[in-house]
Amino acid sequence: MREAAELLATLPTGLWIGGHQTATEHTFPVYNPATGQVLTEVADATAGHGARALAAAAEAQAGWAATPSRTRAEILRRAWELVMARRDDFALLMTLEMGKPLAESHGEVTYGGEFLRWFAEEAVRVHGRYTHSPSGGGRILVTKQPVGPTLAITPWNFPLAMGTRKIAPALAAGCTMVVKPAAETPLTMLLLGQVFADAGLPPGVLSILPTSRAAALTDPMFTDERLRKVTFTGSTAVGKTLLAQSASRVLRVSMELGGNAPFVVFADADIDAAVDGAMAAKMRNMGEACTAANRFHVDNSVRAEFTAALSERMRALQIGPGHLDGVQVGPLISERQRDTVAELVRDATDKGARVTTGGSRVAGDGYFYEPTVLADVPADARILREEVFGPVAAITGFDGEAAGIAAANATEYGLAAYIYTTDLDRALRVAEALESGMVGVNRGIVSDVAAPFGGVKESGLGREAGTEGIEEYLETKYIALP
Repeated sequence: MREAAELLATLPTGLWIGGHQTATEHTFPVYNPATGQVLTEVADATAGHGARALAAAAEAQAGWAATPSRTRAEILRRAWELVMARRDDFALLMTLEMGKPLAESHGEVTYGGEFLRWFAEEAVRVHGRYTHSPSGGGRILVTKQPVGPTLAITPWNFPLAMGTRKIAPALAAGCTMVVKPAAETPLTMLLLGQVFADAGLPPGVLSILPTSRAAALTDPMFTDERLRKVTFTGSTAVGKTLLAQSASRVLRVSMELGGNAPFVVFADADIDAAVDGAMAAKMRNMGEACTAANRFHVDNSVRAEFTAALSERMRALQIGPGHLDGVQVGPLISERQRDTVAELVRDATDKGARVTTGGSRVAGDGYFYEPTVLADVPADARILREEVFGPVAAITGFDGEAAGIAAANATEYGLAAYIYTTDLDRALRVAEALESGMVGVNRGIVSDVAAPFGGVKESGLGREAGTEGIEEYLETKYIALP
């Protein structure tokens, strides 16, 4: 693996517009959350750059849509191969700019890369239909066509996978795309831009525009008649703003928004397995994931046993900079995010919750927070209503299946949920009753490239990944024939 300084010295730091790097008058810094120090400076896109990128996307749209699906598939496949060839660079880069342990970064390279390979295969499987009208008065031809130029806005917590999960299906469907990556983690996406250029993607099909002023860049694009779709992953509050902006031109939208995932442990659960699942569901990405388990609802008959076991596991985790051997918990993304986590813990303890492990900031450089378990969390604690996005597990009790379901559903969110039980009938019954787009049964990880990802209620609109993912970038056209 290359040293960090060597990798940073060779990275693209300009905007990707028209298949080439573009320098800008101004730049902004990217920080290492493990140290608080600047890693490098990247180009800072303006509204003018957004207009240029959208113009390039619109100009390239017809040619890309007309490109044979096999050709599009082969470019995506080459991009996957190049990502795999540079997996060490991508992993180190994500650890440097986002903070996750290197082992998790390698996992994200595999996961994020799989979207390129999956949609390379889906590109050649876009189907329509031809049939006779039931009335006998004609024939029905149904075809699928690309939506058109798309704006993708991606978050900082999965710098590679959140990009490939949007870019891959869009390109497979024949759409051009402009990506606005998170200001905290633009480096991974800029390196991906280089990969696509090396894979032979035609100029203008994909542009990448990091910026320190997101609204100034994207607001004019929402009123530009050339834009046809917006896809966003991020907070529900920002998603609502983007939905309102999209309404003025009735843009197609995909929204993967916030979550407040319940983790429900029933009395008959295998407690050891449930704790294993809880560690995966809670501590992946230091808890900075929209699918992270936030609320642990545990049947009172097994609550003490579960709490003790989970606390022991959380207490044993190794904290430190993600590039060091043995580190299991890296820093949070920023001082502001660490303050948010600390405030939610303080609110819970002020209202009566008990800290069984953790509960404090880690002294020294970087934005570290101890893996924390809160027991006896009262119903009015904010942490049961708000997405914590940090390494904190809040445990409450319940009595009986109906109460467990009610507690899990007591939120405006509905992205992911987790249940543990050894009763198959209960598992199916509860999974159907939960108001969630995804349910993990006796497992703490639900994300799968081959499965639809998305939520209900205020957790979003549309689905990513799976066979459903490409449909978000296709319009259905009906042609009436005699």
